Amino acid sequence: MFKGLGGLGDMAKMMKAAQEMQGKMAELQDNLARMTVVGESGAGLVKATATAKGTLTGLDIDSSIFNAEEKEVVEDLILAAIKDAQEKAMETAKEETRKLTEEMGLPAGMDLPV
Repeated sequence: MFKGLGGLGDMAKMMKAAQEMQGKMAELQDNLARMTVVGESGAGLVKATATAKGTLTGLDIDSSIFNAEEKEVVEDLILAAIKDAQEKAMETAKEETRKLTEEMGLPAGMDLPV
């Protein structure tokens, strides 16, 4: 009479696991928003700070590079520092996601949305 109810227990476990994963992903998103990375260019003359989600939060430019004739060089250094920070943010997010998937016992290489 209740032959098919065994599957409901499995379904409840799956739902619980899905809710747990959703909670952990939300926690990961919060953590990524608080983590910062620093990208550099020009041997540290320009530094760009960003969250691990890629949002630029700061820019530090050494005053020694302010020279009117070097405007294009300064612009290039700023862009390079920002790109470096964004790349580091992406790598940090990937690494944190990889750690989460391993912790949850999910297959290696499984891409979760960040």
